[in-house]
Amino acid sequence: MPNRLAAEKSPYLRQHADNPVDWFPWGEEALARARTEQKPIFLSIGYSTCHWCHVMAHESFENAAVAAVLNRDFVPVKLDREERPDLDRVYMTYVQHTTGHGGWPMSVWLTPGLKPFYGGTYFPPDDRPGRPGFVTMLKTITRHWREQRLKIETGADEVVEALRHHAMEGGRHAAPGESGHVPTLSEAAREALTKAVQYFHGAHDATWGGFSGAPKFPHPAVLNFLFRLAALQGQKSNLGVELVKMASFTLRKMSEGGMHDHAGGGFHRYSVDEQWFVPHFEKMLYDQAQLAVSYLEARQATGHEVYAWIARGIFDYARRDLMHPQGAFYSAEDADSLVAQGKPEHAEGAFYVWTKAEIDAVLSTDSAFFCAHYGVKAGGNVAHDPQSEFTGKNILRQLQSLSATARAFESELEPASDRLLGCLEKLRMARTRRPRPHLDDKIITAWNGLMISALAKGHQILGGMPPSARKPRGEVAAAPDYLATATRGAEFIARELYDANNCMLYRSWREGRSTIVGFAEDYAFMIQGLLDLYETGFEIRWLQWAVKLQAKMNELFWDTERGGYFNSRADDPTVIVRMKEEHDGAEPAANSIAALNLLRLDWMLGVPGARERALKTLEALRPQWTSHPAGLPQLLCAIELVLDAPRTVVLAGDPAAEDFQALVAVLHGKLGPRRALLAADGGEGQCWLAAHRPYLAEMKPIDGRATAYVCENYACQASVSSPADLQALLNA
Repeated sequence: MPNRLAAEKSPYLRQHADNPVDWFPWGEEALARARTEQKPIFLSIGYSTCHWCHVMAHESFENAAVAAVLNRDFVPVKLDREERPDLDRVYMTYVQHTTGHGGWPMSVWLTPGLKPFYGGTYFPPDDRPGRPGFVTMLKTITRHWREQRLKIETGADEVVEALRHHAMEGGRHAAPGESGHVPTLSEAAREALTKAVQYFHGAHDATWGGFSGAPKFPHPAVLNFLFRLAALQGQKSNLGVELVKMASFTLRKMSEGGMHDHAGGGFHRYSVDEQWFVPHFEKMLYDQAQLAVSYLEARQATGHEVYAWIARGIFDYARRDLMHPQGAFYSAEDADSLVAQGKPEHAEGAFYVWTKAEIDAVLSTDSAFFCAHYGVKAGGNVAHDPQSEFTGKNILRQLQSLSATARAFESELEPASDRLLGCLEKLRMARTRRPRPHLDDKIITAWNGLMISALAKGHQILGGMPPSARKPRGEVAAAPDYLATATRGAEFIARELYDANNCMLYRSWREGRSTIVGFAEDYAFMIQGLLDLYETGFEIRWLQWAVKLQAKMNELFWDTERGGYFNSRADDPTVIVRMKEEHDGAEPAANSIAALNLLRLDWMLGVPGARERALKTLEALRPQWTSHPAGLPQLLCAIELVLDAPRTVVLAGDPAAEDFQALVAVLHGKLGPRRALLAADGGEGQCWLAAHRPYLAEMKPIDGRATAYVCENYACQASVSSPADLQALLNA
């Protein structure tokens, strides 16, 4: 008989609905049971596409004997970390500080007052050398709870105080140096930027790209920082050249490896080796969105079409496999899938790997050409396979340039490109007949904000190219309408995940809107998406909504004492500590994006208090970005805006007209310093903008032609109407 989780919307919770464990979802029913029975809570946190969550579920939570212990001695609670990132952050901080590592599944034992007293990640079912099994842990904790409860609760109180102290540390200002001088924000920022560049330069893998050893994660925030600083320094400067080289080389090596889904587009979560070869095959929406932006910026910075081609592949994958029929995007696809139709066995990567015989059968006479390019071998190409997961299988990995493959098979480059694309499409179609990985079809507001940004930038950088420049290795069709896709996504969020009566966002949608209200990241990422969407299609409704959301974010999450934004609202009694994200990890920190948004809103509209809040946010996190700036590369991008004078370009004319779009294309053609873009459209949009910036009322097209007004530090230069003149002005 299904347990309580069968009534939940979360795919992760529903995966455990048939467990013999008497699971509760997080909520008052579970918490009241713990208080009434005075039992500890066993809190299990994970997400539906988490490989080791599946392993622990199969080994322990599907085991009747384990369930009997859990049900007798604990109140077992399941939590989807993607639905409640605020609670995940609190308990992950505890686990990381007490064990030295973190990850999912996360296992935490709480007092009835929700205070953690023991935790870890994956526990094997049985005892292993040097590591107790899960049942042993449960029995030991039960005994200690009965015999030493006062000691446990006293220790838990101390833990919560330590967490509160940790949460407050970000509000401390930097201590003065030996001379007693407290560095100004500008002084501290320049030193932090220098330290970050030195760190990434020293950490850069000159052979394989990236900034760490195995396992290797993509870290788009780092790539974003390198491109932005290169633009600030000037791409032709020695430092600018080096920064672009590190970022673009990393992106190229990532795209050649197995972490890139060559047949279907998009990227897997991370690589288990230093060569980006053997991936953890899970695919996350937030990775697709951020990496698309990274590849677009690489295209701007280098002019190399291969980066645009990879970005298109990401968008193709997201639109084809992750998009809801009404326009928003699902969360993720699992790493595991059935090994074959009709068989019960699951394996990681089963959907993506190939035997050579399978490739031969699909590609026939093209197989030798394809296998040479992607390193396919008869016995499999994964040499280091400790779990024997890929015996006889191949992970596609580009071993050489297309020109080298073409020469080896005595072909010209363009026919070889067409041949390769044809092979990849045949394999993709053959793959559709395999059992697909599990799709987490939960729609998360924050991650959709990231994808809206990416699609908007895709339109800016790819949509404005002439057809000859858009040609991706032989394809001559026009680029997809990324602006329309981004617009549909934003309209879905506005319709399904936003309450216009109180200006509040909700966290997620699946079979209807969840009851979980949005968190700081939902507001920050969505505001960023709306600003990017406005600067792409120039529809004033998106800028108007961004202003409303920023005001609501200020109301709900602003730290009035120290500055910056808490992750969660103040009115949730189940959150024992309100924390601020202080690290740009797989997703950027909400404060990093919020600081950027506030500065952009100041540049665009002069929103009252926006710049002041941005500066206070930077000051609130000064201890973190001064001591370890490499941990907050996205926040450093906001600092970059503080160091430079405001730049705004106002385009007067009809945004849909060809001459207007020609000017827009100039602004997005190359990587350059950040600028805010506004459209003086002669209509409702210009009237609303002029109410905020009165000088915009008089900006009009000159001689009936779309006209650009380039303004820096609150002064505008002479207007120009031709793309060549605008380019010259930007280069001056």
